[in-house]
Amino acid sequence: MTDDPDELPTPQAVVPQVAEMRLVVTAEDYNAALAFYRDTLGLPERAAFSSDGGRVTILEAGRATLEIADPPHAAYIDQVEVGHRAAGHIRVAFQVPDAAAATRRAELAGATVVKEPVVTPWNSLNARLEGPAGLQLTLFEELG
Repeated sequence: MTDDPDELPTPQAVVPQVAEMRLVVTAEDYNAALAFYRDTLGLPERAAFSSDGGRVTILEAGRATLEIADPPHAAYIDQVEVGHRAAGHIRVAFQVPDAAAATRRAELAGATVVKEPVVTPWNSLNARLEGPAGLQLTLFEELG
């Protein structure tokens, strides 16, 4: 693989090989995490399975994208949303219709608000939270 943009395949030449992306989260408190993401954030349940002493629930999260940022841009996003470097190498962002209301619901359901909603340079209202299972979350509302 090369970092030279002239040697990378053009988007037209790339044939999609992935049909679905699943972010798999191992949660020590499975019930609390499930209640938060399903009931508080409203992610519909697609399927649930159990194994010998274990459980998994698959929740729909709308359209999924994989956002890849280099460390300087990740630091810039943290600076805009939080004011300092806050996220680890994974942060989950959910687009919501009302970032302020979703932040309040998430906080009442046990999430820790890292930063209240702020208007970003890319014209969205973003809040940063620490959610169940240690996930750093951005709840964002597109402003137009």
